[in-house]
Amino acid sequence: MTRWENYVASATKIIGAYQGSLPLHHFLKAFFKEHPYMGSRDRRWISQLVYHYYRLGDWARELSTAERLIAGTFLCEHTSTDLLKALKPEWDEQIALPVEEKAALLKLPVTATRIFPLLDELSPAIDADAFGLSFLQQPRLFIRVRNGRMDKVLKLLQEAAVPYEVLANSATVALPNGTKVETLLTEKSWYEIQDASSQQTGALFHPAPNQRWWDCCAASGGKSILLKDQQPNVQLLVSDVRRSILENLQQRFAAAGIKNYEARVADLTADRFPETMGQQRFDGIILDAPCSGSGTWGRTPESVSFFKREEITKYQQLQKRIAHNVIPFLKKGGSLIYITCSVFRQENEDLVKYIEENSELRQQEGGVIAGYGKGADTMFAVRLS
Repeated sequence: MTRWENYVASATKIIGAYQGSLPLHHFLKAFFKEHPYMGSRDRRWISQLVYHYYRLGDWARELSTAERLIAGTFLCEHTSTDLLKALKPEWDEQIALPVEEKAALLKLPVTATRIFPLLDELSPAIDADAFGLSFLQQPRLFIRVRNGRMDKVLKLLQEAAVPYEVLANSATVALPNGTKVETLLTEKSWYEIQDASSQQTGALFHPAPNQRWWDCCAASGGKSILLKDQQPNVQLLVSDVRRSILENLQQRFAAAGIKNYEARVADLTADRFPETMGQQRFDGIILDAPCSGSGTWGRTPESVSFFKREEITKYQQLQKRIAHNVIPFLKKGGSLIYITCSVFRQENEDLVKYIEENSELRQQEGGVIAGYGKGADTMFAVRLS
C-alpha cells in the first residue's frame, strides 16, 4: 500500500469513528496522540482529507468514504496535489477547472442543495447557491489592525513573505488560514484576530463619549474591544455566564490595553436575573447572542453533517429569553445591537420581529453580513432603538 493509500485509509478510519460529539480538531488531536508514529506531514495530509470530506456536506453520499475523500480533494483544491497525482492523475491535470466543470468530470452534480441540507432555513437575504458552494473553500484568517499600525503590520508581513489582502476602506487584513500571526506580530496591541464580518458589526455601534454600554454576552470580548477602539471613554460593563471565559477576556483586554471596565458573571436566562441588575440603565447594549454558529461552519464543516434541524428552534427560544431579560435595562432612546453568527431566519429576522412585537424597539439599520465570496464568516447584525 502506498503512502497516499495509507492516508486515505487513515482518514476513512477517522470518519468511521467520529460521531460529532467533539469538535473535529479535538478528535483529530486525540487520534494522532494515539498514533505517535505519524509525522507532521502525515497528520497534515490526513487532516486535510478529513476536512475535505466534511466540506462536501450531503453531496454524493452514494460514494464510498474513500471515493468521497479523493473527490473532496479534487473539488476543494485548485492547484496540483501529490495525492491526486498518485491516485487520480487525470483529475490532477484538471484541478484548476471551475467547480461546475469538475462536477461534470465526476458525473455527479455539485449544487448548494446537495452540500448544505438546510437551505430552506436561511435568512432571505442570503444567496443560497453562493453560501452552499462556499463550503468547498476554507475561510481565511482576518486581523483588525489597531492604533494606526497598518504600515508596521504590513512591513512585517512583507518581510516574512506572507501573502495578504487589505480589504477596501478598512483596517482589515486577510491572511491564509493557519498563518502564525502571534509569531509574526509579537506586539499584541497592534491588532486583534477577528473575522471580517465580525469587524463589520462595529458600524452599527455609534457610541458617544461617557455613554454607558453593556456587552451582555461578551465571550472573549472582541466586540467590546471594537467598541472601545471607536470610543475609549465609553463606560463599559461586560458579562458572560462562564467565569473562565471572562478570565480569558480580561487577559485579552490587558494585552489590548483596555482598562476602566466592569466585568461580572451573569446568567441572562435566569428567572431572577433582572433583580441582580438593580436600577442600572445603558445607552447601548450589545447582545451577541448564543446561536447555532451556522455562519461559521466553513471553519467547522463537520457541523453540516451533525447539526439537527430542531436545534434551530432551541436556540431561538434561548435568544428570546435573553432578549426579554436585557431589554428593560436599555435607556429610552438607547440602542440594542443584536448580533448572531447564524444564517438561519429563525435566529435572525424572526428574532428581530419578536423583539419589535414585545418592546418599543424598532430596527434602524443592519441585516445579513455576507462572508461568502471573501472567505469570511456570514453574520447577522442589526441596531434597534
